[in-house]
Amino acid sequence: MEISSRNVVVGTARAPHRAMYKAMGLTDSDLEKSFVGVCHTGNEATPCNIHLPKLALHAKQGVSDGGATPREFSTIAVSDGIAMGHEGMKSSLISREVIADSIELMVRAHQYDALVGIAGCDKSLPGTMMAMARLNLPSIFVYGGTIMPGILNGKELTVVDVYEAVGAYDAGTLSLEDLKNIENTACPSAGSCGGMFTANTMASISEAIGLALPGSASPPAEDSRREKIVYDTGKACVELLKLNIKPKDILTFEAFENAITMLNAVGGSTNGILHLLALSNEVGIKLTYDDFERIRKKTPHLADMKPGGNYVMNSLDKIGGIPFVLKKLAERNLIHDNCITVTGKTIKQNLESMNIQEPIQQIVRSVDNPLHTVGTAVILKGSLAPDGAVIKTAGVEMTKFTGRAIVFDREEYAFDAVARGEIEEGDVVVIRYEGPKGGPGMREMLATTAALVGQGLGKKVAMVTDGRFSGGTRGFMVGHVAPEAYVGGPIALVKNDDKITIDIETNTIDLHVSTTELESRRKEWKAPKPNYTTGALAKYATLVGSAAQGAVTSANL
Repeated sequence: MEISSRNVVVGTARAPHRAMYKAMGLTDSDLEKSFVGVCHTGNEATPCNIHLPKLALHAKQGVSDGGATPREFSTIAVSDGIAMGHEGMKSSLISREVIADSIELMVRAHQYDALVGIAGCDKSLPGTMMAMARLNLPSIFVYGGTIMPGILNGKELTVVDVYEAVGAYDAGTLSLEDLKNIENTACPSAGSCGGMFTANTMASISEAIGLALPGSASPPAEDSRREKIVYDTGKACVELLKLNIKPKDILTFEAFENAITMLNAVGGSTNGILHLLALSNEVGIKLTYDDFERIRKKTPHLADMKPGGNYVMNSLDKIGGIPFVLKKLAERNLIHDNCITVTGKTIKQNLESMNIQEPIQQIVRSVDNPLHTVGTAVILKGSLAPDGAVIKTAGVEMTKFTGRAIVFDREEYAFDAVARGEIEEGDVVVIRYEGPKGGPGMREMLATTAALVGQGLGKKVAMVTDGRFSGGTRGFMVGHVAPEAYVGGPIALVKNDDKITIDIETNTIDLHVSTTELESRRKEWKAPKPNYTTGALAKYATLVGSAAQGAVTSANL
């Protein structure tokens, strides 16, 4: 087994390198051991990440007690909640690529032998896992943990309730005082947004796909167990290095199928689709929308989680967390439980070693009595989205919607129209030029979708966009439309009052405009000027591909 760090610290030519390490307090004994990078995305941008530097200390101790030398470093993380609804959200998905790139550069530059990655907010989870896959060094991912729910008048709140309260206030159904009370209560502590939104979805996936220790996804950020989890992760990473088990040994096609199964079983965020496509790209596994649909159709929706359901991650934790869900799926042969994980053991062996009880509870249904008989992360295709689009059906009661298009060329225009009360029952709100290239950065639309829900229109209108939706979005909302408007996809040709049909049962999304008319519109269409011509956003727009392939960046596009 090659130990890369020896390239840096062994031999007389490396005396300067050793001198620099000794300036940081390392001894010759420390330098003789393997080096394990301990990366975290800690910052003061978001409660999801504010506690991660402290958690990293426990991970480092675990690495030390395991017999290796830890080397801590950090990288960026964008707060989706704080970036939401304005120009800042364009940086969110881009940050996933920057996170992956920056971790790769740090590990390659310093020749670390293994990696512990601690992440909290939405894009930092897949970004960290993508770096692990790309580097293919023994690596373990560990989640920073969920926020506790806020409690107001006996009701559990999340940040999504605040967004929806804004819509209710704009509609005149909520007082300013009540809005302020919800604002002051919803987010009581450190940790990632509390429902089965994107961060908790990707944390759940990290266990199902085998990159995280069993039981590590659900304990809250400020629970004392979280410190033990990151300590155990540090120690386990040293053992993984000894076993020489690498991400490409774990991230098999079957492991990705397990991840898709988990995504659907817990009613997870549509962003999970985008991130799994990107992660599979890192290990050279061909994952397509057809795979997502094939797995979805045989996966029952079991967990009654917000935003479509009633419970938060803390509630799921109390009954056994993700191992409890995995056990239910494994008992019915709905996952590949022979897949290897970062413990060095299979999922089956991990589950057998855990004392998983069957408590009296209403949060996770049995396979025989699911919330839905099929999964909730639905792929649509049709004349409006020839390459595909996605919708999350958890909590959605309709299966078909036909309405008139109300078209906006950026999200702010749509939000202002919603705030002014201009959207009516039966409308299909179309928000375009917000795709990976067009935005750039494929903004999430939570501010707008939550405002619609808050106004009581959540079940009376639909939305279609080439941008994304937050894991907190609920309703008949279709995102990731591909090809996007900026490259001339059909969504660029939609006009006000066109009829659009979305049909979940037939997996279709169609624009009711004749081929002749569309061709006429296409001849008149011109690509808009880019929103950014310099800097990170311009570079991303140049390099990024379609949402249907995970919106990954590549020099070969």
